[in-house]
This record gives sequence, structure tokens and C-alpha cells, in this order.
Amino acid sequence: MIAGLRRHHKLADLLQVVGVVRSTFYYQCQAIQRDQQSSMKAKIRAVYDEHKGRYGYRRITAALCRSTQEPVNYKCVQRLMRKMGLRALIRAKKRSGHVAGMSDAQVPNVLQRDFCATAPNQKWATDVTEFNVKGHKLYLSACMDLYNGEIVAYRMARRLVCLATRCMAR
Repeated sequence: MIAGLRRHHKLADLLQVVGVVRSTFYYQCQAIQRDQQSSMKAKIRAVYDEHKGRYGYRRITAALCRSTQEPVNYKCVQRLMRKMGLRALIRAKKRSGHVAGMSDAQVPNVLQRDFCATAPNQKWATDVTEFNVKGHKLYLSACMDLYNGEIVAYRMARRLVCLATRCMAR
């Protein structure tokens, strides 16, 4: 009631009429603001959890503006996320494919893009595929005979080091 009339009258006069001390009025205003912030915190937490922590304050602000159809200030979202201890997960930088101990010497191209074989076990090809299984990486290396497309050998490992050569040795 006081907040609505405050634009037209002095705050001291309104508080005197109602019989409320100024500190009580401001304490109640803070309580109302805390309630509004708690609902905003719940919305922020819902969007953050929905996207598995990958969204930062900018994307959460955009998602809240789309879902609530009312503007949300990015500074408010940023401040509340900081208070709640929410931080976006930052993707790890990809490391170079260089393996320690391996030489940088060029390997000659023996096939010269001629993938047709005239007899079995004449030409083999291999490839390594990475799978993400329950948050862990698994690597599959398969050796294929280019004569008939048959998989000659395969090997799975959790580490990539020398996987293709171990598959060929089988």
C-alpha cells in the first residue's frame, strides 16, 4: 500500500499515518525483494540444471527471457549465479595429437589411394573410432582386409596409445 502511494506523498507522512517505523518499512521491503530473488534463483537453477551446467549467465538470461516473456536483466542473473556458486562448465581445450616418444618422420604412402586388392591378406586398412560410454572414452580399432571387406581383427581400449599397432599384431 505504501509503495503505491509513495510516488505521490512523502514517505515520512505515509509512515506516520500507518504507524510504522521507517526501519520496519525498509526491512519489509527487503523481505519482499528476497522473495522475488528466491523465485528468480529457482528459475535460474532450473535452467542451469536442465542444460547440465553448460549455460553461463548470458545464455541463462536469454532462456529466461524466452520462457517468461518478460525482460530479465543479465546483471541480476550474473549476481544471483555468483551468490549461488553456479559457474558454466568450460570445454577443455583440445590438445595436439602428438604422442610423446613417437617420431615426426613422414610415413610413405604405400597404397597410393589404390584400395583394390587382388588377393586376401594383400592390403589391410585400419581406423580408430572414439565412443563416449557413460562419461568414459572407449577407443575401437578395427583392421579390415581390402580384398573382401572382412574385419580381420579388432581391439578396444580405454587409452589410445598404440591401439592400432596392437590390433595389427593380433
